[in-house]
Amino acid sequence: MTDSYRMRSSSDRLVSFLRARQFRDARAIALFAIVLTVSLTQRVGAEDEWRQFRGPGARGVSENSNLPEQWSETDNILWSWDDSGRGWSSPIVTAGRIFLTTVTREEGEPEAAKPGLYFGGDRSEPPKVVHDWRIVCLDLETGELLWERSLHKGLPQTPRHIKNSYASETPVTDGQRVYAMFGDVGLYCLTIDGEPVWSMELPPCETRNDWGTAASPVLHGERLYLISDNEDESYLMALDKTNGDIIWRVERDEPSNWSTPYVWENELRTEIITPGRGLIRSYDLDGNLLYKLDGCSPITIATPFSDAGLLYVSSGYVMSPNRPIFAIRPGASGDISLAEGETSNDYIVWCQLKGAPYNPSTLLYKELLYVLYDRGLVATFDSVTGEPVHPQQRISGGRNFTTSPWAANDRVFFLDEFGTTYVYQAGKDFALLHKNKLPSDEMYMATPAMVGDKLLIRSSKRLYCIVNES
Repeated sequence: MTDSYRMRSSSDRLVSFLRARQFRDARAIALFAIVLTVSLTQRVGAEDEWRQFRGPGARGVSENSNLPEQWSETDNILWSWDDSGRGWSSPIVTAGRIFLTTVTREEGEPEAAKPGLYFGGDRSEPPKVVHDWRIVCLDLETGELLWERSLHKGLPQTPRHIKNSYASETPVTDGQRVYAMFGDVGLYCLTIDGEPVWSMELPPCETRNDWGTAASPVLHGERLYLISDNEDESYLMALDKTNGDIIWRVERDEPSNWSTPYVWENELRTEIITPGRGLIRSYDLDGNLLYKLDGCSPITIATPFSDAGLLYVSSGYVMSPNRPIFAIRPGASGDISLAEGETSNDYIVWCQLKGAPYNPSTLLYKELLYVLYDRGLVATFDSVTGEPVHPQQRISGGRNFTTSPWAANDRVFFLDEFGTTYVYQAGKDFALLHKNKLPSDEMYMATPAMVGDKLLIRSSKRLYCIVNES
């Protein structure tokens, strides 16, 4: 049964009911039908949108009761799309269309990355081959290519770590336009039909050990926010989303970071949260600094998010003695850093000083905070108190993890770099239920998307659309 059929039949039933109850005012009948239809349309529309990295609220959580729990290379695969380029950006979805960024080469293949955390992947020189920075649009139901557009073509000006890509930033959409960012190439605004609206060149920048960029842009209201923390000139910028005009730009005393900003709408105000290597900083919507917090690890990747009035920020470079997870309440100002030996203060509700993961973002689902560690361990904490609920345990058979976990239907999902998704029962009865395997000759580092009853998983070669076909 389609959504449009459900909406029509619901409206028809309401009209019949009102007539049967002697409700003869045709205008009132029509009004009730319109209200119900709009309500259902908004509900269905919200369920069928995944407009940014990790979806609504940057949470990685879906409420759809029909999302797939089990799949394999042959089972529950609705379609797959072959990617001729490379990119670790996540797919986003609006209006039944998937948007994905990728970068192709004029000749040859990019150097293969090996799974896991390792030294030796740094590259000091960019490849001497012409690259093509592209955005593609696919039909959600069929995987058909609707359109694709080249946004920039030329020789790369900066190197990349072999486990990074030239298309690691996830695009964002407001439902009418799509904003695609390539960290040291440019920012591009297009209609969802692929027509260019505006663009902005982003100068090449040096990053730590030439690892490259990854922080994605975010939308809030009529503004687009982007961050560039690098070794040259770090900044946070607000743009008018309609024309790309710079509204303000704040210089930042921060070296390279890869964390996407988070716009936190709390009970007191709206603020922009920017985790960093030196400091976690909060800004108001005019770019003024509200507060700062130190104690992070030397590399920050994970994306913040909020739940039940608290903000959650993590920073967990594996070689650092400081790997904190912070739960922060609204209203802070000034320096709210913890004193030595403290795990809480007036604005920090709790801190797990060595609890954070490195690459994956944490996952909060039904009052439990799930922490997936790169080397195949997982732990859970009470999201209100920060107390451990399940101590670190090894995922049976799990090896290396980069993608952020996701949750739906009382299940939490962990995808490793080899294509195996480990499905756990959510909650205090935390237990492994399934192992779902996709082709292991592909590499999996992009965080999946959930839209309606569909799960989208991107590998180094393909985009998979997974559903419950039975």
